[in-house]
Amino acid sequence: MIDTNSVVLEKRGQAFWITINRPDKRNAINGDVIAGIAQGYRDAHDDKDVRVIVLTGAGDKAFCAGADLQHTGAAFAADFSKPSVPYADLLRLSQNATKPAIARVAGVCMAGGMGLLCMTDMAVAADHVIFGLPEVKVGVFPMQVLSLLQSIAPPRLVNEWAITGEPFDASTALAAGLLNYVVPSSELDAKLDWLIGRIIDKSPTAIRRGKYAMRAIASMSFDQSIAYTESQIALLAMTEDAKEGLKAFGEKRKPAWTGK
Repeated sequence: MIDTNSVVLEKRGQAFWITINRPDKRNAINGDVIAGIAQGYRDAHDDKDVRVIVLTGAGDKAFCAGADLQHTGAAFAADFSKPSVPYADLLRLSQNATKPAIARVAGVCMAGGMGLLCMTDMAVAADHVIFGLPEVKVGVFPMQVLSLLQSIAPPRLVNEWAITGEPFDASTALAAGLLNYVVPSSELDAKLDWLIGRIIDKSPTAIRRGKYAMRAIASMSFDQSIAYTESQIALLAMTEDAKEGLKAFGEKRKPAWTGK
């Protein structure tokens, strides 16, 4: 386990946990949090035994309440000599990831925390959690969050959330497609473990190449996408995992994945 004070990185079996560790600040985002999460993603990808990433916040009060606004203006300060900012780079890193990530949402998820939620592939939340994009209340807008949110939730809802800044509940988040499952707090970890179990027994090669392909075709037309994916399935069929999977199916046994 690695504890950077602001973020705890811990391998639990085949899952790599990234926990924002600022419960007294409602797990608000600062530079150390961004760097810690990014390091977690890199460490998870460097470890061949890791099959899934879990992103969460310490305690049950907050997943992440957004940027740390304690020092007025600091959260939105930028070095204008640089073409990108750290939070945006973190979202880029997550979208280029080839291992699946699950958000474990045990408490409030607001503003920049919504971006962290959206950068994962799946999400499980406790039924009492409140979500929101309150940026307009402090004179800004959820600019970077929109880059991911607009492809997940219905446009009319995104408009309402971003323009009014008003919060919404877990059932609304579930219906909007932000979450996969909503459960009572007492069942959150059991549901998470169940979902992890449904990932780690599958082919790591198929998931790796599949996530790469899904990312590649996201902005393609149908004609571009179908041409790309027909070549991708041919390449995937040549991998050791594909050959093992088909052989195991024929022999009516569980496959032994090599991840190659």
